[in-house]
Amino acid sequence: MSDNDNKKIILPYSISVRELAEKMDASPIDVIKVLMANGVMASINQTVDFDTAAVVVSELGFEPELLEIKEEEPEEVGEVPLWRRVIEDEEEENLVPRPPVVTMLGHVDHGKTSLLDAIRHANVAGGEEGGITQHIGAYQVEHNNRKITFLDTPGHAAFTSMRARGAQGADIVILVVAADDGVMPQTREAANHAKAARVPIIVALNKMDLPSANPELAKQQLSEIDLVSDEWDGDTIVVEVSATKMDGLDDLMEAILLVADNQNIKANPKGEVLGTVVEGELDKFRGAMATLLLQNGTLKVGDTILAGQSYGRIKAMFDYRGNRIKKAGPSSPIVVMGLNDVPRAGDIFKVVESEKQARAILSDAEGEQEAQETVQRATLEDLFERLQAGEEQELRLIVKADVQGSLEPIVNSLKELGEKQSEVSISILHQETGNITESDVMLATASDAIVIGFAVDADNAAERLAEVEGISLRKYTIIYRLIEDIEKAIMGMLEPEMVEQTIGRAKVLATFKVSRFKMAAGCRVIEGELRRNARIRVIRNDKVLYDGNIGSLKREKDDVREVREGFECGVALRQFHEFREGDLLECYTVEEEKIL
Repeated sequence: MSDNDNKKIILPYSISVRELAEKMDASPIDVIKVLMANGVMASINQTVDFDTAAVVVSELGFEPELLEIKEEEPEEVGEVPLWRRVIEDEEEENLVPRPPVVTMLGHVDHGKTSLLDAIRHANVAGGEEGGITQHIGAYQVEHNNRKITFLDTPGHAAFTSMRARGAQGADIVILVVAADDGVMPQTREAANHAKAARVPIIVALNKMDLPSANPELAKQQLSEIDLVSDEWDGDTIVVEVSATKMDGLDDLMEAILLVADNQNIKANPKGEVLGTVVEGELDKFRGAMATLLLQNGTLKVGDTILAGQSYGRIKAMFDYRGNRIKKAGPSSPIVVMGLNDVPRAGDIFKVVESEKQARAILSDAEGEQEAQETVQRATLEDLFERLQAGEEQELRLIVKADVQGSLEPIVNSLKELGEKQSEVSISILHQETGNITESDVMLATASDAIVIGFAVDADNAAERLAEVEGISLRKYTIIYRLIEDIEKAIMGMLEPEMVEQTIGRAKVLATFKVSRFKMAAGCRVIEGELRRNARIRVIRNDKVLYDGNIGSLKREKDDVREVREGFECGVALRQFHEFREGDLLECYTVEEEKIL
């Protein structure tokens, strides 16, 4: 290696002062001094762009060079939706271009809904504003004689819940970023959800009409989450818009059509009828109503459809303006009536021969569906077995930590671990500070990923969803244990975790003697149940006085195995007899559980 190579420093589009100092093996203080001498006031954690960093590097005797962005094939995450597989199996000569389907994601209050409204009122295909009589969750606009379908369900929660049920309604995601606010936590989260779905992203820089708008800073922040503007030789189209002034909407439409042309979005109007449920509701006058997005084939009034657990013969069909129609083609948003029940958003629908066949399909699928819901989740414990069987080559992770100072070393250590061995690649779908949320679990469900938390808790909604979806949440307080568990999982050496499960609580109502020296407690079960073979704690004033086995459990003088909520019972313990009225008894089990 030459001396010139030793002096060369490769820099990204943006870099923090701390990272810049580390690259040159220099003191951050020296870097800050050079920045101040050039009129830039920056703290140690603040980021600077390439041009500014290049000045510092040059003044400290190094040669700056811009990091080349290598184009990589997007990683395939999760299962390809059924309707996409059907279209892929169609003969090429039968496929025709269809309108692209677009959804908007982004941080709260960055203007997703305002932008959707602005586009709808300016461009609704074939109808005036007054013609829009109802909100159906989807609509079409027309630009340069080409239609674009918008899903009016902003928010990555709705987007990801559709993916979790096997759907992927959008062909293109518009990430809405406020020009005065820049990239926020939900922006990063939404971008990661779109990347995990392998959907191309267009950034709409909204609120450009505000005096505080700073588009260059926003673009710099976007580059830090791997969304580099095409103006900076990146791959992401960034369009400056104002929903309130209705500026830049035509440019946004052009960008959508440009990306759509590159995606080769097609369908077969004469092929198998298949699509996604956008939303459903129960109308007190018309019964179950479902908003559908047709993705292949042609749907007609009189067809019988099966949508998730709902089915029925279509009695009437309406377009997105509320007009009655008799048939609809690919990428059409429609409302249908005639189903026996309200389907869930994200359910896949298809045409079947009859309602009898629909009932038979549902009956056959019940057991298979239950098995899939419990088997298809990623666990660290079974990762090695799946690897050995050739079923898994990638470990997908969602990492949450208490502070950025913890998150960075964890992520770096995991990446280094992935580089050390070739058997399993480690892909971090989402990394963020803060507690584990419902959105994290939804992303794990949709992408077959694993959620890891460091020095954080999981909120109640996340815990409930994780239980329903069969995803365990593993939390750590020591970084090396976290890394060690991942490494052991890859090497097939991870031991199952012993997990405590509270099954019931009881309150002591009275005490009574059972012998000269022993006391028992008369209790009422206030939650769950008490079990004879489980463990129990005696809690008084939030302090645990006893933790051990139950000696005896009686109900009306009879020995019983369990006592359920609402009933009274007598409890005696082998090594504790000092009960008092008001004591809380907490019954629990300790079981072996698959890790994550």
